[in-house]
Amino acid sequence: MKAYVNENCIGCGACNSICEEVFKMTDSGVAEAIGEVPAEFEEAAKEACTGCPVGAIELR
Repeated sequence: MKAYVNENCIGCGACNSICEEVFKMTDSGVAEAIGEVPAEFEEAAKEACTGCPVGAIELR
């Protein structure tokens, strides 16, 4: 599974607080995903996806 953060990101930091192994905040104040999600963090990445208030996280 791969994680992506789209242009809807408002930089709230929810994804990073749920799964910092996959999502980090950039210097410009928005989130960025590492890409390929390690198997042990898939559930946390899914939780971050559903917890995003603006639907900016995509998992494929």
